[in-house]
Amino acid sequence: MASIKVKFRPSTVADHEGTIYFQIIHERKTRQILSNYHIFIHEWDEKRQMATTTSISDRRSVIQSICEHIRSDIERLNRIIRKLEHRGWSYTADDIVLEYKRYSKEYTVFNYMETLIDRLKNHNRIRTSETYKSALKSFKKFRHDEDIMLDSLTSEVMEEYEAWHRTRGNTPNTISFYTRILRAVYNRAVEEEIIENKYPFKRVYTGVDKTIKRALPLSIIRRIKTLDLHMEPAMEYARDMFLLSFYLRGMSIIDMAFLRKTDLINGFIVYRRRKTGQKLTIRWTNEMQLILDKYAVNPTQYLLPIIKHTGINERACYRNTAYRININLNRIAQMLNLNFRLTMYVARHSWASVAKAKGVPISVISVGMGHESETTTRIYLSSLDTSVVDRANDLIISSL
Repeated sequence: MASIKVKFRPSTVADHEGTIYFQIIHERKTRQILSNYHIFIHEWDEKRQMATTTSISDRRSVIQSICEHIRSDIERLNRIIRKLEHRGWSYTADDIVLEYKRYSKEYTVFNYMETLIDRLKNHNRIRTSETYKSALKSFKKFRHDEDIMLDSLTSEVMEEYEAWHRTRGNTPNTISFYTRILRAVYNRAVEEEIIENKYPFKRVYTGVDKTIKRALPLSIIRRIKTLDLHMEPAMEYARDMFLLSFYLRGMSIIDMAFLRKTDLINGFIVYRRRKTGQKLTIRWTNEMQLILDKYAVNPTQYLLPIIKHTGINERACYRNTAYRININLNRIAQMLNLNFRLTMYVARHSWASVAKAKGVPISVISVGMGHESETTTRIYLSSLDTSVVDRANDLIISSL
């Protein structure tokens, strides 16, 4: 079996740092792998084959970091050797070096995530690829664009990443969103036997805090509907898309954006939710048609005026339009003195809340929203704004 030694090559220039390298010995053949670790000659312990320094040295932290990296590199080399041995084929010292260099290039966090992102796109899992891309962008900012090996992700690194997010004012759910994606990437590498699991996420939060969903009563939705916004076309358009979402049983903005004209068949919208693939059918009403008639000029294949041009990046167009809609909905919220942000998703919450208040059975609401089970609907409804319960409690207390 191959052996590994850590060696030091002093600089030929006096008072300059030398280079640490790895010596690979297999079947009496010796090969070398140069590292990027540089130390002074007095910082090398030949007997221990390791960098060392005194406790009072100003380079103590640098040397400790180098030692940690060397240990990780040796673990990586040993893992490569074990895999080559496990194959049962003959191999050479050159094979070890080539595999190490390939590993160091392909299995960094940045490169591995980019490979997964491309794979997701090829499998048409566009939304998932976008979340991975967002997480990678965040992690790159944290690392100041300095890549790191997958097997160098430690619990200390992840704790630092979590703390970095907190200093930026991000909520626990936002931090958990990014951390869970990194954990999924890491676990995939473990499953593919690229790395061994060191459980780097055991000390960071990867849960989901329950948040209060906002829902509007019918009285507020009526006020939104009757607002005179003809002097504010952008706000009027945002209002109309909000109402359409409500009319369409809380249809999400992405499903609205990608509805095709051919999805409107004999007075019914027939489509599949992009999130779950579930097929839904919704009766097309006069209220919906009145809004559609306001935006009759639409040269695209899409039914609603959200993606308005062909030959473009349609997902980017949808995101930009959704962003502008939410900005203008928030302006409407300010006009109505609402004490929270008004977004397209509020229309979905509102439809469910109003249906519940009208006594519509949970089973019917579940079908209407395209939930895969009534359990999902119950969880969804339980997370809606608790203001109704609070008002009931006020009545009870005041009656004492």
